[in-house]
Amino acid sequence: MGLAVAALALPDMSLAGAFPKALIGRWHAESIRRRGVMPNIQTVIDIAADGKVTGSGGCNRIRGGMTINEARISFGPMISTKMACAPAIMNQESDFLSALGDARLWRIDEQRDRLILVDAHGVTVLRLLRM
Repeated sequence: MGLAVAALALPDMSLAGAFPKALIGRWHAESIRRRGVMPNIQTVIDIAADGKVTGSGGCNRIRGGMTINEARISFGPMISTKMACAPAIMNQESDFLSALGDARLWRIDEQRDRLILVDAHGVTVLRLLRM
């Protein structure tokens, strides 16, 4: 599968201190590593204009930061609360946080209003739907 995302001509936002407007907002995980997510579990991230990221892995609140450089994306270490939930929810949360850490490229599917995050091997690790 080719990576059209790598060919995007986006300005270097890492130096400007502003992020592409298309990224800013609340995103709900639709699939993690090409697998569906549990219904009624809020696995979400909120991306702010300054690159701060908050949200929920499904059980715990998370926050951290991200950097953008053209089509490249990197999520910094995410910190989270330490609540315990059902094992299935904790597994989904762990997969979600791992996928954020593996994300290297991003693109917006404008027709479906989705954020697609891809790892260094060109594999989609997260598909998120704008809320």
